[in-house]
Amino acid sequence: MGGPVAVLKGLGVRPADADLTVVQFSTAFCGPCRTTRARLQHLQATRPGLAHVHVDAESHLAAVRELDVRRTPTLFYVDREGRLLGRSSGAPRPEELTALVDAHTGVRS
Repeated sequence: MGGPVAVLKGLGVRPADADLTVVQFSTAFCGPCRTTRARLQHLQATRPGLAHVHVDAESHLAAVRELDVRRTPTLFYVDREGRLLGRSSGAPRPEELTALVDAHTGVRS
């Protein structure tokens, strides 16, 4: 089994543990990365079906190359069955991130 999800699993991602797993690639000096990580941590605290996995891009260069991560933050969205639902590059707008998480974790606004 190859592809992006196999690479993510190699980084410790366990899709079966949550309805939606958001894997965030970041770098140490990236301001938008810190903001996005804080937003995801808040969402994770209020949405039990969400898992957030933070990956330091500089420490995982092989995965960065294999997944074609060109900027940070880059987010990968994986469902419980291990399917890649999508990815985004750059900091997502707060309402877009919340809507995406809610659509996949069963939370109703």
